[in-house]
Formats: sequence, structure tokens, C-alpha cells
Amino acid sequence: MSIISQLEQIALELDGTLVYDDLHKILYATDASAYRIFPLAVAFPKTEQDIARIITFAAKHQISITPRTAGTSLAGQTVGNGIIVDVSKHFTAIKAFDAAAQTVTVQPGVIRDELNLYLKPHGLFFGPNTSTSNRCMIGGMVGNNSSGTTSIRYGVTRDKIIKIKAVLSDGSTAVFENITTAEFEQKMKGSTLESQIYRTLFEELSNKEQQLEIKREFPKPEIHRRNTGYAVDILLQSELFGGTNTYINVGQLLCGSEGTLAFTTEVTLKVDVLPPANNVMVVAHFDSVQESLEAVVTAMKHHLYTCELMDDTILDCTKTNREQAKNRFFIQGDPKAVLMLEVASEISMQDAEKQADALILDLQQQNFGYALPKIYGDDISKINELRKAGLGLLGSIVGDDKAADSIEDTAVELSDLPNYIADFSAMMERHGQSAIYYAHAGAGEIHLRPVLNLKTKEGVHQFRNIATEVAILVKKYRGSLSGEHGDGIVRGEFLPFMIGAKNYELLKRIKKAFDPNGIMNSGKIVDALKMDENLRVEAGREEPNIATIQDFSDSMGILRVAEKCNGSGDCRKLPSAGGTLCPSYRATRNEKDTTRARANALREYLTHSEKENKFDYKELYEVFELCVSCKACSSECPSNVDVAALKSEFLYQYQKTNGFSLRNKIFAYNARLNALGSITPKITNWIVNLPLVKNKMGVAKERTVPHLAANTFRSWLSKQKRKKTEFPNGKLVLFVDEFTNYYDVQVGIDAYELLSALGYEVLIVDHEESGRAFISKGFLEQAKAIANTNVAIFSGFISEDLPLVGLEPSAILTFRDEYLRLADDVEKAKEVAAHTHTIEEFFKLEITKGKISSKNFSDKEKQIKIHGHCHQKSLSTIEATFAMLNLPKNTTVTIYNSGCCGMAGSFGYEKEHYEISMQMGEDTLFPKVRNTANSTAIAAAGTSCRHQIFDGTSRQALHPVSILRDCLL
Repeated sequence: MSIISQLEQIALELDGTLVYDDLHKILYATDASAYRIFPLAVAFPKTEQDIARIITFAAKHQISITPRTAGTSLAGQTVGNGIIVDVSKHFTAIKAFDAAAQTVTVQPGVIRDELNLYLKPHGLFFGPNTSTSNRCMIGGMVGNNSSGTTSIRYGVTRDKIIKIKAVLSDGSTAVFENITTAEFEQKMKGSTLESQIYRTLFEELSNKEQQLEIKREFPKPEIHRRNTGYAVDILLQSELFGGTNTYINVGQLLCGSEGTLAFTTEVTLKVDVLPPANNVMVVAHFDSVQESLEAVVTAMKHHLYTCELMDDTILDCTKTNREQAKNRFFIQGDPKAVLMLEVASEISMQDAEKQADALILDLQQQNFGYALPKIYGDDISKINELRKAGLGLLGSIVGDDKAADSIEDTAVELSDLPNYIADFSAMMERHGQSAIYYAHAGAGEIHLRPVLNLKTKEGVHQFRNIATEVAILVKKYRGSLSGEHGDGIVRGEFLPFMIGAKNYELLKRIKKAFDPNGIMNSGKIVDALKMDENLRVEAGREEPNIATIQDFSDSMGILRVAEKCNGSGDCRKLPSAGGTLCPSYRATRNEKDTTRARANALREYLTHSEKENKFDYKELYEVFELCVSCKACSSECPSNVDVAALKSEFLYQYQKTNGFSLRNKIFAYNARLNALGSITPKITNWIVNLPLVKNKMGVAKERTVPHLAANTFRSWLSKQKRKKTEFPNGKLVLFVDEFTNYYDVQVGIDAYELLSALGYEVLIVDHEESGRAFISKGFLEQAKAIANTNVAIFSGFISEDLPLVGLEPSAILTFRDEYLRLADDVEKAKEVAAHTHTIEEFFKLEITKGKISSKNFSDKEKQIKIHGHCHQKSLSTIEATFAMLNLPKNTTVTIYNSGCCGMAGSFGYEKEHYEISMQMGEDTLFPKVRNTANSTAIAAAGTSCRHQIFDGTSRQALHPVSILRDCLL
């Protein structure tokens, strides 16, 4: 029987699913590391019995099993050539909670921040806090023994392990928890695999010579963040092996074992009381990285809660990231490094201030730092978010030179840190290299990344050489080559050197006891794969030349746009994490529907396809299908991977070969068809909403096709007589987009009358539609023609004193986004973009200039809730809407944290996408709207948003312009 037939058979036996199609193999061939290994299949088990069946099958056929949760591992732990077992979809339950005992039992697919949301009402939290905490999962944290920013106060994951339930390599189940010496001895009796494991551990670790070898060669015990090999040194702390602990927990050995010993199905964790609410962060600015690290020893005398470092490379990356640019407000001057030092008090804010002042004084007396500002409240959270984005931000570096994860996770004793870094810097100088530093400096752990081009043989050669020399350097200080990210592939082969040959052989024997057939995540920790093989990119390859209609030269081509994605998985965060990214993943919870998946798939096909049209793959169509082009990835993804731009290019290239469907033509040419339909709008509205017609167009039966207005906005305007001749506030050009002209005519009228009443001369010129529908459906030749026409019309016409202002965000923001990729004359396009604003942005600017104030509006009380259009949130700002609607004195305005509405132009009307569209709305927006009082006005600038809100909640949302027009005196 062929292996495919065998996979088909095991798939039928599962409650969950097992797939082995090319697309899933591509998506699971990578994680957040530098590696790419195609699996045989990907499984999504629903039950513990599923996992046992898969493991039994794998043992029978000698196939490796690789556990995976969010796939944010940096050392290649979650890639392998066997079966990837993804528990992130179904193993997501919090099974038990004991507030009094401060324990919680969870399945491995529970997200760390989701767990803390559950614990928060009880005044508790799970302390280890990784930079990926809003999408990383407990299973992965246990596998890697994660720690993060809080370890100096709350310890690492291993410290929190109370009990681990796991499936062993023979399909049997075992529970590892605190047991006494007598209980350990009892477990050694019997013929089960579990009994054999306990016997092996006893025999190996009772050996006095072996104990001395472990104590001599393993990292210093003072280094709390150490993930070098298996944690046999921790087990030696038990009285069973001559230590002082009265208990022993083999679960501590599983923690950090990267799924190479057993498959975790449940974890019971010790949780802590929430940190004090009174906190102050001192952000120390330094002229050199060396100075900042020397300052750590002084800073750590002050009982810090966090002590984190970022260098200027990461800080510079924040300048071009739309989301993180807002979070660099604290930067003074041009520091080479900053330390984020947080103090906190249970007593009072005054006590926290006293601690911060003492810290500052101590640093000043030691001449450390040229600026030491204090940060408070929500601003601390903003700085922490910037710190968490560090790894992803490095992906935004343009070109093939990237921050490489070869020496990414070293930890030394705190007192050794300055000398270690001095030695490291000297070594890098010998290699003609500069490194990127970001660190959990207070724990002695530095994330060091050389900038290498792994597409070249020389770059790969340096990748190994630098890693080897750093291993020697870390060994010199008896440090840990892995502080928190694990050995995996990138560090696994250095283990014999780091812990000595005898200890390495011990690890192999322990692995053999747990996993006699060698199926549990093979190639990691012991018998590790080579660290410079199986890389994402092939060294020395000829770079594909891929012609595109859009201009991707800002990233050196479309392939390098996709290559920016380093797999950090920010697109897997859930609605509770805030933001919009990624709406389709939030609705389906399928890796296939992440931004990361789209970038990975496109990178794979563009790199390895031999077709003339490298975009011509149904797998690419499948992975892009649920992308709603919300643009959240272009701002919330730290690497700035604009998948919306990638999707429109893909659709164009794919449809050139496979044809443009009738429905896509109807939606793409919607504005031109509306010009005809608006001649007899009543008849048109009746026809397009007939069930038969909707079905033929592929429109969901549950939707009402938007009605054309009785008169277009332009026809209304042509009948108006100018009522004023003086306009003290100047002029503006109103862009009459295709939605305002044909559907939302009243919005256009409200805008015209509002602006006129406020003293502005509103100019209307003949121009083309925005081209939004053409862009979203991949009709890029038509969109390009429109962009060129509109740029020609407005270039040299609009200016700072005569801005172009638009009402529909998705339409007006094309001038600032897609036109810059489509227009032939890029400089003129940039000139136009510089003077183009949403109506909300225009109001905020005019408020700042003092031209518009509350005196123009009534004092009546009004409650307003704002739902922001996705393109506003990504390319503009919702704060502008907030400022605009706060003009009337007695309005109370708040902004929904509402994600994507799910309509996304035509997407929500398409019958096969209707349910997904509504699920996107249900994720955050619909419940918030339903909980909003009927007397409260709901503001939504997007026409799609307003329709979706009505369809999902029966509430009528209004454009901000219409709400403000109603408030005029």
C-alpha cells in the first residue's frame, strides 16, 4: 500500500482532519525560523485519541511527528519532514481553574494572552510574557520553556509547571507531576513505556560521575533562562539525586524538550497575583550599546519588573512602520540603544515615583545615559508593544541582507554581560559585521542578529562561522546558547560542544527511553539537522525576474515583498488583542487564511515555479480567496507586508491566463454600469434585486443589492445655485467618488452643505472614478488608466491651499496608496497624494489651524460611537474622526475597538463568502453595536461598513459628515 493510501486510511480514522495537499505542505514547511522543510502531511486532531492514533501510525511507518501550535518558533522546532500535528485549532480549552490554589489547567492551543484575560477578573495572571504573547500558545511555551520580559520577576515557564499530561511515543498516556521519592520508585515498576522512562532517569541520574559531569558542563545555575538540551540539571535538585527538593517532577524535563520526548495534551500551571498597578517606566537613552549593557548591572539593583534593550536598528525600523511610528514618542535625540526599566509598587504611585527617582539618580551618578525620561500609564503599554514588534520590524529591512537567526538567543550571567558583549563585538568586527541587539538585558539574555544575505554561499558560510564562534564565546562564560527560544535546528548541532560529549550521550539515551523509534520531532536537540541546511532560500540561486503591473521597486520587487514575512505570526492574533489583522483568520482560525500563509505561498510559487506565468496556480487562488484587502497587514504587520497589494497583483496575473469571470466584470465595472442604471434607477434597483438576477450574479440571497439614488450627486449639484459669494476659510476640491455619486448621495449633499456653511468654497471638477473596484478585482490595466487620468487632472491643480478631500475612505485613499504603484508618473502621483485627505483628516487640520471650532455647532447632547473603516485605520487615523465629531461641545464620542466589519466591498455580497463575511462582523463589531443604546449615533465613514452594520444588527449607521451636519447651528 502506498504512503498516500495509508494517509487516506488514517485520515478516515480521525475525528479531526489530516491533509496532504501541496498548499498545506507549503504553508507548514516554514515557521518563524530560517528553515523550510516540506512535511508529508498536516493533521488537525480534535481529541487526545486522535493524537494517539497519529503517533501509533507514525511509529508503525517510521514517520516523524512534529507538534505545532502558532508556529512562531525561531529555531525551526515546528518544521519537519513527517506529519505536522497542529493543535492550535481544536485544543483550545481551559479545562480547570482553582483560584484559591492559583492553578489552571489548559490544553496546548490556549493563547497566552487569552489565558490572562480569563484569569484577570480573579486578580491572577500567567507570568511568562513573550513578544508573541497575543498569538503564541501554552503548548509552544512549554515546548520552548518560554520566558519573555517578565522573567526577572516571575520566572520562566518551567517554574510554573505543576502537571503535564502527554501522549508517549507508543500512543499511551502519562501524567508527569510533583511526586515523592517513594512515588518515583513505584513508577519504575512495571513493563510500560512510562515505567521504562522512570527507570532510565533513575539509572542515569543516580550515577555520581554523571552528576559531576552535568554540574561541570551545563550552563551556570545562576542563569535562570537556559534551554540547553534537556533540563537534567533541574532534576538533580531532587533529593532522589542528592539535591534538597523533597519532590521531583519529570514535567520539568518535558518543558523545553520541543516535543522530542512526548506530545503534551494538557498542562496545569501555577499562576501569580497580578503585578502592582502603580508603575513607572524609565527609558534610559545611550550613545552606545556597550554603555547600555554596562548600565544593566546598576539598574538591576533596583528590583525592576522589566529591563529590556533595543538598539537603533530596530528603533529606525519603527519610523517606517505605520503602527509603531506612533509608539516611538518617547525617543529623545538619536540613541544607539535604549533600556526600558520598569519599577512598580503595591503601596502607592508615590512609592513607585520614589523608586524611579532613585533609579535615575543611581544611573546619573554612574554617568549612564544622556536622557532618562519617566513614562506612565497607557504610554508604558505603547512602549511595550513597540518592544514586542522588534523581531517583526527587522523583516521590513529592504533587500536580501536580513537579520539572521544564527546566534539569536544567548544568555550569560548578568555580571558577565558587559565583557561578553565586548568580546562579541570584537568578534563581529573581525567578520566585518555589525549586529542587531534587542534583549531581555536584566536576565543576561541578548538577542544578537548579524545582518547576512543567506541567498549567497558566502552569507551561508558566515551564518555557520559566526554561530560556531559565538558558541565558543558562550562556552567561555559557561552561558547558555539558548536562553528562551530553544535549540531546535539552529543550535541543536552545537550541543555536544556546549554540554560536553558525555552529557550529550546522556541526552541521547534519555531520548531513546522516551522515544525508542525516534519519531518525536526528529532532527531537533539530539541528532539535530545541520544548521546551515534546509534554509528557506537556496544559496547561489538565480533570482527570478518577475514582471508586475504595479511598481514594487520600494521593496526591490514583488518577491521581496513576500520575503519580508519572517513568520512571526502577528496575523494570528484574535479579536481580544485589538486591531484588525487578520479578519479572515479570525473568522476561520485556519493557518491557510493568515497573512503569513499568503506571503509564504506566493514566495514559494514565485521562487520555484517553472511556468511562464508564475502566478497561475489554483493553490494561490485558494490562499488569497478570503483576503478582504483590509490593509491591516500594511500597518499592523511589523514587517509591512502589504498582502492587499499582493492580492490585486495576483488576481491580475492569474486572470490574464484564466480569464475574468462575469461576476468580477460586473463588480469591477460597477461605476460604469451604474451610470447606465441611474437613467432609470427604480427599474434598475428592482431588476438587480430579483432572486434570479442575484443568483446569476453570484450575490448572496440574504443580501440586498444597494439601491441607486433617485438622482446622482452630480445631477443634484448641477441644480444648485450658489448661496454664498464669500468663503473666508478658503477652497477645497471635493472628490466625488463612485459610491457617493450613485448610492450615498445624501452624504455628498451633507458634506457640501456642511463645508459651505463653515466658510469653504467647495469645488467640483470632472474626474474619473477612484478605480477601487477595478483594483479589488484585479483589473489593474483599467485601474492604471484611471490612476494616470486622475493624477494628470489633479497634478499642478491641488495644493496645500487647495486640497483634494474625499468622503469614502477606500476611494480617496487610493490616491495615497495604490496610485503610487500604478501611476506612470510617480513623482506627480506623490505630489497629488501629499495634498489628498479624507474629510476627517481635513477637519482635523482645519481645527488645528483654528478655522473650525465648536462655536459653529449646537450645544445639544449627543452620544456617538465610531466604527473605523479598515483603510482609515491602516492608511489614515481614526483619531481624526474623533476630533471632528468632538467639535460640538456636548457630544460624547468613543471609538469602537471593532476590527473589520467583513463586508469589504463586494466580498460580503458574494454568496460563497456571505457566512464568512458575517462571522467577521460577529467577531467584534456586531456585538458592540447591539450593546449600543438606540439613542447613540453610530458613525461609519465606509459605505460597505454602513451596509454591513445594517445587515448584521438592523442599526442605521451614518457617515460622520451627516452626523456633524445635523449639529450645525
